[in-house]
Amino acid sequence: MSMLTNLDLIRRVPLFAMLTPTQAELLADAVAKRRFKRGQLIVEQGKKSDALYIILSGRARVLMADRKSREVILATLQPGDYIGEMSMIDNEPHSATVEAEIQTDVLVLGRKEFTRCLPENATMAYAVMQGLVRRLRNADQKIGSLALMGVYGRVANVLLESAVPDDGRLIIREKLSRQDIAKMVGASREMVSRVMKDFEEQGFIQTLEGGAILVNERRQLPR
Repeated sequence: MSMLTNLDLIRRVPLFAMLTPTQAELLADAVAKRRFKRGQLIVEQGKKSDALYIILSGRARVLMADRKSREVILATLQPGDYIGEMSMIDNEPHSATVEAEIQTDVLVLGRKEFTRCLPENATMAYAVMQGLVRRLRNADQKIGSLALMGVYGRVANVLLESAVPDDGRLIIREKLSRQDIAKMVGASREMVSRVMKDFEEQGFIQTLEGGAILVNERRQLPR
């Protein structure tokens, strides 16, 4: 990351793709690079940070916790995703915590610069709106899953969403622990372990050498 200038990095971010050269150069002077180690919090639920964070590399998870410290994983963020736009728009505390799952590099854009950019670039404002709508749709889908599906169906959804095509197969290469899945589907770790064991016995999933998981979407996954 240190080998690239801020302007180079901005040109790689989809959110800023439609900025004019002049706008990109002005923004390059306003952003800062920051690195978060594994487990560090990028933003914290209930607090304000007054900044927009754009992920350049790494991976982060969006978490929400109740007063008893029980956590649910709402989403996983990848390079190109951004964090904190809701608080930047309504000036309210963050509704969830975002934690670096592995070492994660971000660009940080302050509130003043963010609010100045939006009126000057309708495409960027539209991109932010698209991101908000996408997250709202994902939230609706998650709510519907929790309300209408059993644990088997919810775990199946997580597996399918986590898998990526690989030579005609669906493979989950990123580490996905039973505890992580439990936090995603609102079930106990023990229940998730039981479901995963059933899936393996019925051929829905197969653990490959090295720990990757093969998902057999041709089989009828229970709902």
